[in-house]
Amino acid sequence: MNVQTVSGLATARDSAIIPGYMSGFGNSFETEALPGALPVGRNSPQKVNYGLYAEQLSGSPFTAPQATNQRSWLYRIRPSVKHTGRYRKVDRGLIRTAPDREENDLPIGQLRWSPIPIPDEPLTFVTGLRTITTAGDSDTQAGMATHVALVTRSMANEYFFTADGEMLVVAQAGGLRFRTEFGVIDIEPGQICVIPRGVIFKVELLGGPARAYVCENYGGAFTLPDRGPIGANCLANPRDFHTPVAAYEDDETPSTLFAKWGGALYAAEIGQSPLDVVAWHGNYAPYRYDLRRFSPVGAILFDHPDPSIFTVLTAPSETRGTANVDFLIFPERWSVAEDTFRPPWYHRNIMSEFMGLVYGVYDAKPEGFAPGGFSLHNQMLPHGPDAQAFEHASTCELKPVKLADTLAFMFETRYPQRVTRYAAALDVRQDDYIACWSGLKKRFDPHRREPG
Repeated sequence: MNVQTVSGLATARDSAIIPGYMSGFGNSFETEALPGALPVGRNSPQKVNYGLYAEQLSGSPFTAPQATNQRSWLYRIRPSVKHTGRYRKVDRGLIRTAPDREENDLPIGQLRWSPIPIPDEPLTFVTGLRTITTAGDSDTQAGMATHVALVTRSMANEYFFTADGEMLVVAQAGGLRFRTEFGVIDIEPGQICVIPRGVIFKVELLGGPARAYVCENYGGAFTLPDRGPIGANCLANPRDFHTPVAAYEDDETPSTLFAKWGGALYAAEIGQSPLDVVAWHGNYAPYRYDLRRFSPVGAILFDHPDPSIFTVLTAPSETRGTANVDFLIFPERWSVAEDTFRPPWYHRNIMSEFMGLVYGVYDAKPEGFAPGGFSLHNQMLPHGPDAQAFEHASTCELKPVKLADTLAFMFETRYPQRVTRYAAALDVRQDDYIACWSGLKKRFDPHRREPG
């Protein structure tokens, strides 16, 4: 076995240049693991150095506008047609794909779950995926699914890709290493990894067992949101996204390639590792981002602004200003607004919100929402701060307060999110979640006006 890769992959957020990665979002990158492996001035020469094969991977139609056209050229030991075989349908486990119409007895309503315990049984990233919600229709490339990944074993001579969507992975407990066709990506809690549709990868543990949240985006690729009046800076800055340099495996060990296609799971036996890309160039590639580098903006005088100011990535729909999926975070930040109810206000929303807590305490739900847990507030169902948060925010002294050591996130979509049978039956589902608002009392007094 000859594995050529890059050593010294770093996860520190304080370094400007990280070995093993290239900086930038949506760039056209070029990288080679052997000198001269990347053709110069052309994509498909008659003969590629080192006896490599040239192959294009397209993430958009050939005729997509320049701003959304995505493709990369890969120079590999074998073309990917040699990394396939006679596929057989295999048990999809607890993976589900929209439209999922599994019947369950769960009525509509605000829902919350405590963390799903990481089991003792051997689970890879694929066998450990548990789908929580599905939305839209993957066949029409609209909507999304949310999963929780429970990983207790590294993938050994096992590889995976999904044709149904790109995967955004939020590490919550434990570190994960993604070995992809394009190179190696490490993430720890507080970081994310995005694997584009169709890219082959395997996942290894960095230490002990791991738990992660996963958004499978069926629609157009995630991109940075337009900042509008905010201007050119803050939120997620492009320079803080990291794409891996080329790293290849020349490994002749018989392996298994799993493919998620049309909601089903298939497997094919292949004779070698498919991660054999020695060089590549283009703008269709996996990447990672450290959420602690997000530069939040907010109210510096009064009122709580819309949560859209916390958008890290967005996957737009055909309706301008309406996302297929938004990925938002609620990070460490200062709260300074005057004469303002500072937590998120009570609201009903056309968008459906799946929320998770990576670490710390979420200010609008200080009780019952634990790291590793998650909640679902579907479209037009009311939600907001619990009674404890309301009472505190309504009576506390409005001095500058640092919301420290906290990181929550939201997968938000224009489609209703349908709860899977697995998620509905979980014993960590909090049947009494709605009681968090039971302490909200009638405060109306027609004879009382607040001063000011």
